Amino acid sequence: MSAVAAVYAALLYVSAGVLVVGVALKIRGYLRTPAPLKIPTTPAPTTRRGVALRMAREVVLFESLFRSSKWTWIFGWTFHAALLVVLLRHVRYFQQPVWETIVLVQSIGAYAGIAMVLGLAGLWARRWLVDRVRYISTPSDHLHLLLLIAIGASGLMMRFVNHTDIVAVKAFTLGLMRLDLQPLPLDPPLLVHLALVALLMTIFPISKLMHGPGLFFSPTRNQADTAREQRHVAPWAARLERRS
Repeated sequence: MSAVAAVYAALLYVSAGVLVVGVALKIRGYLRTPAPLKIPTTPAPTTRRGVALRMAREVVLFESLFRSSKWTWIFGWTFHAALLVVLLRHVRYFQQPVWETIVLVQSIGAYAGIAMVLGLAGLWARRWLVDRVRYISTPSDHLHLLLLIAIGASGLMMRFVNHTDIVAVKAFTLGLMRLDLQPLPLDPPLLVHLALVALLMTIFPISKLMHGPGLFFSPTRNQADTAREQRHVAPWAARLERRS
């Protein structure tokens, strides 16, 4: 095994650990954050079933984004849908044998990668071309989009320009899971791709990319509009009342 493979194995182990621990800590923080007010964005459902349906529409269809900006919705939904397909396509590198569902995804995976990059390009162009969005955009917003585009572009390069030995890559990833390190192909696009993925996993818990998990803990979305029917008491407030 080469020194490069050992370095990348250590890098991926560390970044995966940072991702898991960081996301867990963030979610714990979300769970502990008080929600003392009943503040669902109206029109809001009045039942738990209605809230579940609303959350499902938000997660799958980006309902609120569709209502606010059709162009942003097109680029955002395209990116996220394509990203889901790309992630499913990559599952094959961690399975032996590969599930039939994952096999079926392989035929459209490369095209999903193209759609993902185009969606990201549209979102990045929006931050430059729309005055009000450009005004509120920070350097981190641009760097996040640039990082995601670079990951997608390097992946497409391995598919269409500089073909990588995917059998060796799969052996390497399976070896990581089994603590049995295997050689890693030294193709530059692959090395860049893996390094950028490790960087993304490392910064994910402290970046705006946490909006995905954070959506489920947003009181404007996960609360039923029952302020007139029942008193809303946050768990921490209820504990204080019991003590008094």
